[in-house]
Amino acid sequence: MTIREARASLRARHISAVELTKAALSRIERHNGSLRAFITVTADQALAEAAQADREMAAGRDRGPLHGIPIALKDLFYTKGVLTTAGSKVYAQFVPERDATVVERLRAAGAVMLGKLNMHELAYGTTSANPHYGAVRNPWNTEHSPGGSSGGSGVAVATHMAYAAMGSDTGGSIRIPAAYCGAVGLKPTYGRVSRNGVLPLGFSLDHVGPLTRSVRDAGLVLNAIAGADARDYSSSRHPTVDYVPEEGCGIRGIRIGFPANFFFERLDPQVESAVRGAIARAESMGATVKTVRLPDMEALNAVARVVLLAEAAAVFEPYREDRASFGADVLALLDQGRLIAATDYVNAQRLRRKLRSEFDQVWKDVDCLIAPATPNAAPRIGETTVHLGGQAEDVRLAATRLARGINALGYPSLAMPCGLSANGLPVALQIIGPAFQEARILQVGAALEDEGVGIPPCPLE
Repeated sequence: MTIREARASLRARHISAVELTKAALSRIERHNGSLRAFITVTADQALAEAAQADREMAAGRDRGPLHGIPIALKDLFYTKGVLTTAGSKVYAQFVPERDATVVERLRAAGAVMLGKLNMHELAYGTTSANPHYGAVRNPWNTEHSPGGSSGGSGVAVATHMAYAAMGSDTGGSIRIPAAYCGAVGLKPTYGRVSRNGVLPLGFSLDHVGPLTRSVRDAGLVLNAIAGADARDYSSSRHPTVDYVPEEGCGIRGIRIGFPANFFFERLDPQVESAVRGAIARAESMGATVKTVRLPDMEALNAVARVVLLAEAAAVFEPYREDRASFGADVLALLDQGRLIAATDYVNAQRLRRKLRSEFDQVWKDVDCLIAPATPNAAPRIGETTVHLGGQAEDVRLAATRLARGINALGYPSLAMPCGLSANGLPVALQIIGPAFQEARILQVGAALEDEGVGIPPCPLE
């Protein structure tokens, strides 16, 4: 059941918020021991919030589409009085005295908070093999990775433990778990959603957004959380709109870009086939598909890696002597970041601006791009390399290869499932658009979803 379906049932009094919440908590109890999606479950608080939502709705107060809907939060969002660890020993005792702006807005919308989700330590990785809270496992096949860093968020949504989950995306950390777990993941434009009260990783790369079961659900959540926030220096005052696509929305006349370079190189053939099939479906629906050549995306990825290495090292500089608190992979990245020269960081930022200017020219010819979200389906837990296009590639670099550059550009991107691999794992496409054009990419995604682009529900009982 999607948020929209659950909300219709709530309004028709076919079900209560307490019943929705008890069902979600039951699934958490049944599956979290093996999947490790949650670090902290706030069952009593959730049931109290659900009961309050039921009382409000019975009295005629309607806070909107999220009223009474059980959701969960990646464990780097401040939650007043609730442990917030970022999956790390560094924050193992951190209990915020306030909520993040996003959490405030979700509470104002009437959402029911189920708890805090497991993740790759400090959001700095793609596997969610957390050394402190246990490895998150993919529900489609528990021997495979759920992606990261928002791995718990992807699993919670895919398994119906939560109707939506909040994630963060610095180099693909919403879109990769969405792709691997068969969920929808939206990385909004940089500054579209406040990061106030969200533990940082890369100051100029971090984005906040939802993972959901459908494209329209992602729009519903974005409606609740988008908008300017004076407490976040990077927050944009660009006007918000209604992000939920209309029923039966079409894409006739929309100009969809097919990347002639980079995005379709070194792919698993099953991913390429599924994404090309979705593009063909869009064309059959009346969209205009145009081949476009993009700026140097390899250079953009290199820029994004340098920027993140330096910024992450700066964030965790106060903890540099406490080396035992970090997992080995995160510690290695922080050590690398401390070696980045200031000149390299400045030059990377200069090249970033140049490439953004070049990429902005692409939007004169097309309204959005459709490309693979990841080059392959979820790898096995513990795998360090994958083979793509006849080449061995580091698992982390492969997972982020098609996603990382979009963080450096700050553009919005929507990941959505578009098929299953031969071994039954989800594969996904991403729809990338110009800055602040979330409504457009959600429209394209919803239209494709309406036409059957997607996958069956996760088979986990």
